[in-house]
Amino acid sequence: MNLIYGIKDKPGFGKTVLFALQQLLAIMAATIAVPAIVGHGLTASAALFGAGVGTFVYLVFTKSSSPVFLGSSFAFIGSMFSAFAGAETLGLAQAAGYWGLIIGALMAGIVYIVIALVVKFCGVKWIDRLMPPVIIGPTVAIIGLSLSGNAVGDLMKSSVEGGSTYVALICGLFTLAVTMLCSTYGKKVGKLIPFIIGIFAGYVLASLFALIGKLTGNASLTVINYSALTSLDFTSFSGYISLPKFTFLLGGTEGLKAVTGKYLLTLFTAYVPVAFVVFAEHLADHKNLSAIVGTNLLEEPGLTRTLLGDGVGTMISTAFGGCPNTTYGESIGCVAITRNASTVSIWGCASICIIFSLISPLVALLETIPSCVMGGVCVALYGFIAVSGFKMFQQVDLNKNKNLFVASVIFITGVGGMVVRFGAVEIRTVACALILGILTNIMLSGEKDE
Repeated sequence: MNLIYGIKDKPGFGKTVLFALQQLLAIMAATIAVPAIVGHGLTASAALFGAGVGTFVYLVFTKSSSPVFLGSSFAFIGSMFSAFAGAETLGLAQAAGYWGLIIGALMAGIVYIVIALVVKFCGVKWIDRLMPPVIIGPTVAIIGLSLSGNAVGDLMKSSVEGGSTYVALICGLFTLAVTMLCSTYGKKVGKLIPFIIGIFAGYVLASLFALIGKLTGNASLTVINYSALTSLDFTSFSGYISLPKFTFLLGGTEGLKAVTGKYLLTLFTAYVPVAFVVFAEHLADHKNLSAIVGTNLLEEPGLTRTLLGDGVGTMISTAFGGCPNTTYGESIGCVAITRNASTVSIWGCASICIIFSLISPLVALLETIPSCVMGGVCVALYGFIAVSGFKMFQQVDLNKNKNLFVASVIFITGVGGMVVRFGAVEIRTVACALILGILTNIMLSGEKDE
């Protein structure tokens, strides 16, 4: 891929701000969705703050050589639920649950560090043998395809109860159309920020439908929810600036004292197995990103550094936002579509995340972006991830039965949405597909060339 801005390029200040905002819009919905799903007092503002800090850590460890944002990980949602459920089962206060999130992320981070040390001393060639292109290509494609249901669901979802599905679909498809047109036919900066323009256009259209609905008394035309803005108290300082509810503050010293040995065992079983699974996703993401930027990130800055950045970033970010982090496919898709791989943009996005998390109206404004509008841009983002996987798959010889079986297993289990649960531990779709692909490849490794 011909990049407009390479990894070490430094766009001007104005462009950098726009690129950073675009990255923010790409990752924002998923980042704040995790705390919303888990609940228990976790907030969007704290998640944004934690993601920004975690990305800073990642960029430092990778010597600012890997252009991807770290956001809230969906893979650990089951683990996070287990942290609170385990505390409740053992009769501990909810405050202990917050420390459970932090300790669990610490355990997951240690797994990353151990694997990073193995890579440091044993190299990465064993990984290339374990996961050749016949495995990585389809797995990367599955990362995008497995998210397709989320994109389509959001595309047709109103953010207001009673809102018309058809109105939501119109707004979502309009957002997608504007994004595609800007990316394909845009000039200069317009070509580089298609998501900002697309989301803005979709937001305006949704607002126009809401206005018409209010004037005509037709509530079904309203698919945008402004409650996050209207509920702000602008008569007080907190209506403008407020400190997020950091996880370590929610837990407090009482919560930390309530942690027991049995609870630590619960956290270990909930987080550590998932960490090994997320390692596979980490590897697939960086293989995908390497193909996009034209640099083998497993060699430079190296898998050791990316793992350390991801692991330590997860430890630190969870203390603030409660959510373990992971490299985001939405961020990678944004790099692919805009052809902007400058890590300066990622630094900017992380900075804006932290700043926005402290400004109440800005957090509220982001929360009002309709689901259908975000669904429109995610159709493009997730699609690009899938297509990049298919491009990696092109170098595979499909005349070999082994390759046919390996790819078939990955695609069918991945598209079929296979999920395996062992108690509180959940192995998600991408990880299931990857693990079965690796086992199939090992089992059939004795096939000889004809």
